[in-house]
Amino acid sequence: MAATHSLKIATRQSALALWQAEHVAARLRAAHPGLAVELVPMTTRGDQIADRPLADIGGKGLFLKELEVAMLERRADIAVHSFKDVPAELDAGFAIGAVLERADPADAFVSVHFARLDTLPQNAKVGTSSLRRQAQLRALRPDLRLTDLRGNVNTRLAKLDAGDYDAIVLACAGLDRLGLAARIRSRLQAPAWLPAAAQGAIAIELRAGDARSTELLAPLNDPDTARCVAAERAVTRRLEGSCQVPIAAFCVETERGLHLSALVGDAATGKLIRADAEGARAAPESLGRVVAERLLTLGAGALLAR
Repeated sequence: MAATHSLKIATRQSALALWQAEHVAARLRAAHPGLAVELVPMTTRGDQIADRPLADIGGKGLFLKELEVAMLERRADIAVHSFKDVPAELDAGFAIGAVLERADPADAFVSVHFARLDTLPQNAKVGTSSLRRQAQLRALRPDLRLTDLRGNVNTRLAKLDAGDYDAIVLACAGLDRLGLAARIRSRLQAPAWLPAAAQGAIAIELRAGDARSTELLAPLNDPDTARCVAAERAVTRRLEGSCQVPIAAFCVETERGLHLSALVGDAATGKLIRADAEGARAAPESLGRVVAERLLTLGAGALLAR
């Protein structure tokens, strides 16, 4: 490919977002020698409002809007996201061009003084901005004092180190990517603890119908990851979930096909409703809808209505 060909990547300016965009850029350069790849860093509304819970200011879509505008205005060709931050339904005119191989999907228990969630003292203060994490924490440890925690990874760790919290919960993948895996005291993982849909996966968004970008991204797509996260996101889509609703979903491949587990929770009471099912590799979204319907049959609608 001629060196005059270029591709511009819209990205948030946080350290983790820049790492992910640089990772995609390196993969693109390796797949297409001579391709000039440029990052277009920008601050999103979700980054600007860091003093209120996401559920109060409009949800995870706030992290995408400015990047999508940049693509529409041709200031960028693609955008790189943590897939868990991408709404279940993209706005018209956009599509997912590739899903990279998934990193560690688990949540991380991070603490200066305590090794595990069950070793925290009574009434310990735990920070997380995720209602999904709050619901599961409340189910396991109803005594804990749960407080909202916004900001990038380093900001959250600094607040923990300053003594503002006894522990915080972050994504293992983000800590790994930033070279901070040593901060993980223990992993909160399936089946007992479920992550956000698509947690650990990187998604590349593009303008719908952009054939050139679609072709360039094709070598980066990991079909196994794409199948599993499609099933997980189908649960969220059917339940019309966002960061305002505690929904978790996790899919793995087995010898028989796909196995999907999901839950809907209540961050105030710790009530969790769980369901799971198996399905064919070729129909991940159908499997997601099946599990979502089972959750609704078990009473998830009442939790969602809150």
